[in-house]
Amino acid sequence: MSGLWLALIAAGVLTLLTRLSFIWMLNKWQPPEWFRRGLRFVPLAVLTALIFPDVLMQNGQLALPPDLPRLLGATIAILVAWRSKNIFLTIGAGMVVFYLLRWLIG
Repeated sequence: MSGLWLALIAAGVLTLLTRLSFIWMLNKWQPPEWFRRGLRFVPLAVLTALIFPDVLMQNGQLALPPDLPRLLGATIAILVAWRSKNIFLTIGAGMVVFYLLRWLIG
């Protein structure tokens, strides 16, 4: 067996054990309330870290002013998400604004 296969199997086993550890600990340990409150913000932080570089950067550099269709599409998506709490409507509204502006501006 080559070293690549051993590395892949080891990575898979480590990933499985890491995920199972939380399932096994669930009945034995309850996180403190402050920790559970903080976990509510993880999805927002992750989405922000993924989306803002795409909206505000071009070719690895900060784009000032930012790309207008991306910025307005993201802004509309944020407003729709805030008001509707519907992920599909949010994605759809952001994409419609983005592609419409790309088509209009050229």
